[in-house]
Amino acid sequence: MAEDQSKPRSVLPRSVLFVCTMNAVRSPMAAGLLRHLKGRDLYVESAGVHAGELDPMTIQVMAELGITLNDHHPRSFEEFSGQDFDLVVALSKEAEQHAGARASRIEYWQTTDPTQAEGSYEQRKAAYRAVRDGLKRQIAAKFG
Repeated sequence: MAEDQSKPRSVLPRSVLFVCTMNAVRSPMAAGLLRHLKGRDLYVESAGVHAGELDPMTIQVMAELGITLNDHHPRSFEEFSGQDFDLVVALSKEAEQHAGARASRIEYWQTTDPTQAEGSYEQRKAAYRAVRDGLKRQIAAKFG
């Protein structure tokens, strides 16, 4: 079957910045997943509105997919001022509000903060896995 030529093809960005609140859970997960998917085809970074400390459970659930985040050092959005990205993906409302005045192409992906999960260790870990898996689906849909 012939491809529909009437629909414009979406142009994939060459550089992506994922931003969340602390650059400790959601944005490092997203950046790690996209790097794993696309390798060196894209320039990918992550930041937070504030730089926090990398969450150990984030490292654990990403390692389950063979993605290492041990070398990740949380950075603030300010550290990327003056640097242009084709796309900024905000993963928290605070990040969306902060990035709004600083980037021309922004997408907001509503993403739960798994650090707010309660319950046993396994229940909290399941919340991190759910965020990871949701981001993985969104990234696969967006970037192929």
